[in-house]
Amino acid sequence: MDLKLKDGECAEELFGDKIIIQNRELYRFTSDSILLSRFARGKSGDVVADFCAGCGAVGFHFACLNPRVKSLTLFELQSALADMARRTAEYDGFTSANVVEGRVQDIGAEYDGAFSLILCNPPYERGGFENLSYEKAICRKEITITLPEIISVAAKKLKFGGRLAMVNRADRLAEVFYTMKAHGLEPKRMQFIRGSEGALPYAVMVEGVKGGKPSLEILPDIVNTPQNGGRTG
Repeated sequence: MDLKLKDGECAEELFGDKIIIQNRELYRFTSDSILLSRFARGKSGDVVADFCAGCGAVGFHFACLNPRVKSLTLFELQSALADMARRTAEYDGFTSANVVEGRVQDIGAEYDGAFSLILCNPPYERGGFENLSYEKAICRKEITITLPEIISVAAKKLKFGGRLAMVNRADRLAEVFYTMKAHGLEPKRMQFIRGSEGALPYAVMVEGVKGGKPSLEILPDIVNTPQNGGRTG
């Protein structure tokens, strides 16, 4: 099928022959999305959700890496980003993918206990707009949703034994752990991301399991280079 792009949009390589539609004027995915999709462990038959999905980079890349996923549901607040995700799914042939537009906090009860895995690359900066447009600001900063809200909803939408894999600022690791445990998600795996050799970690990826027993696997740090994570812009 022909790929029809709207004003300001471009198609970029995602994985092999798969592309992803983005808009130069809106928030574009970063290498953290690719690293998170690699960090999350896929299982055959997984029913997957992508919270704060944006244009769908995390969910679609994860599906490419784990072709035996049963279904993928992407939840995105912004209409323009949700529309790009739908057209990417159609063009790339992700027939088991569905895009739901709206706030994560408003995800319906029909999804309670529905997912075996939830992925989330959320807005994790605190603060105001600064020089960002509103559309970009709400992707980067906790304006429309907060970390506790994301984890609270994830805990309700996961089945028992389901996993939440997310990325956040490294200096918020204690908050991630505390909030997960407060909602019945046991942190089971973690991995820091560094910008260069010898630098302090700037981000951390954590997997929590609903109803899991205490035990934490600490993976070797990742140095985020173009070879490891892809594009960084």
